[in-house]
Amino acid sequence: MAALALLALLLPGVLGNEFSVLRSPESVVFRDGKWPIPGDRIPDVAALSMGFSVEEDLSWPGLAVGNLFLRPRATVLVTVKGVDSLALLKNVVSYPLENAVPFSLDSVANSIHTFFSEETPVVLQLAPSEERVYMVGKANAVFEDLSVTLRQLRNRLYQDNSILSSLPLNSLSRNNDVDLLFLSELQVLHDISNLLSRHKHLAKDHSPDLYSLELAGLDEIGKRYGEDSQQFKDASQILTDFLQKFADEMYNLYGGNAVVEVVTVKAFDTPLVRKTRTVLQTKSKAVKGNLYNLAHRYSANYAVVFNIVLWLMLGIALAVIIISYGLWNIDPGYDGIVYRMTNQKIRMD
Repeated sequence: MAALALLALLLPGVLGNEFSVLRSPESVVFRDGKWPIPGDRIPDVAALSMGFSVEEDLSWPGLAVGNLFLRPRATVLVTVKGVDSLALLKNVVSYPLENAVPFSLDSVANSIHTFFSEETPVVLQLAPSEERVYMVGKANAVFEDLSVTLRQLRNRLYQDNSILSSLPLNSLSRNNDVDLLFLSELQVLHDISNLLSRHKHLAKDHSPDLYSLELAGLDEIGKRYGEDSQQFKDASQILTDFLQKFADEMYNLYGGNAVVEVVTVKAFDTPLVRKTRTVLQTKSKAVKGNLYNLAHRYSANYAVVFNIVLWLMLGIALAVIIISYGLWNIDPGYDGIVYRMTNQKIRMD
């Protein structure tokens, strides 16, 4: 009985929230082990795997050093709310997630825009809100046609090339708002990979890309039908298959040089409050001030112009000093041509 009681206490920690790595390149090494990772350090894991520095050292043995000269070109992090874990493939590396607090990858996005300000990196963040779906941060102009509001997503689902034509719904219904919310989030994932496949140059440039996607549709289905319902089981299986397909597509689009991670959390301890801004506003509205608190952007010729002006000013200053010294020590009788000519003219007269 004591052993069973101990097992009951340990079971929630073992089967709790998880941090899983679906796909990763050889340059990023995730060790196989059950080391728990704090929820607030997930952004640091994403930053270190992309080669950026963090403010506080991460003493987590799950992430090895890897190849320092070959960093991934993209990081895709999908957060699934409403479930402890998903039945992912056996070769997926998973770690227990402790202290499941809300997190954001804004610090990673700031690092990307700081070091690659002259280029056009893709920084796309998807999160639920009162409108159920919105985009935050700054995204590439290619993704401006992405559906972001609930009305747009519903219209997108009823188009001919939507996922409803190929996705087995099983017990889910097209006429239920909760089911449509879950399917609309899957539609967004499909459209992201589809847009990227049509604009492959974004995946081949030198700037790293970031995708932070938070899904809450499964959580809504669990609240509506219950976690023991057939709808919740079918939705979990559909989401698992869809995430694995999405991970393979993103991994292949980046030529095998992308990290795809999934965070499954039953519920966050505290809500995450953040200022929202749709991706459609990045082009139509001018942002006052500096969005990411970055330094002033200088031209690529700044160093050349700076050196020209610096050494020219030093040369002029040195010339002025030499000329002034020569004029100060001049001998009017011998060095002044005016006095010599005047003396000769007087003698001739």
